Amino acid sequence: MSTNAPVIIDELFGELELPTDERQWFVARTKPRCEKKLAQHARRNDIHYYLPLMKSKKIYQKRKVEFTKPLFPGYLFVCMNFNQKQTLLISGFSAGILPVKHQQHLLDELKALHKIPDDNIKIGYQYWLSSGLEVKIISGPFAGSIGVVESHDKIDEVRLQVEILRQAVLVRIDPRDVEIIGKYEIVEV
Repeated sequence: MSTNAPVIIDELFGELELPTDERQWFVARTKPRCEKKLAQHARRNDIHYYLPLMKSKKIYQKRKVEFTKPLFPGYLFVCMNFNQKQTLLISGFSAGILPVKHQQHLLDELKALHKIPDDNIKIGYQYWLSSGLEVKIISGPFAGSIGVVESHDKIDEVRLQVEILRQAVLVRIDPRDVEIIGKYEIVEV
């Protein structure tokens, strides 16, 4: 009987900051179920990355197994230069690299995700909202993060969105910790 050993990696290798050298942040698309393997390859080659993970549980033949899985399947956020980019592309785990135009905006979104305690994630990734109410979290572990809620009725369900992926994470927040900034709407050009 063959078994696959779980790939155990750090969620973050490096810092979620704008680099001061020629490196930039990119989004690496991975081949199916290769997010952790690509992160391992990146670490071996000293490429900084962020792979948001969430805890999951499965029961196999009366045996309970806990493991982590990617919050955004198929994607890895990487900070690299041109040579490191080539190293990732030839790894065998990468399906392509997406450029990021607004580096600081992406980093703000990733920093908000990095603050999430595992027990606050309701379901993991959720559908992305193109309209709703933009809110700022004013206290608690997410203080300073910007998110989106569907309506006033669901003010306790804040979506921390990653615009480049058009995906979001739903977190439950005490409504007293949320301040409405204004309407949120994406206008397609």
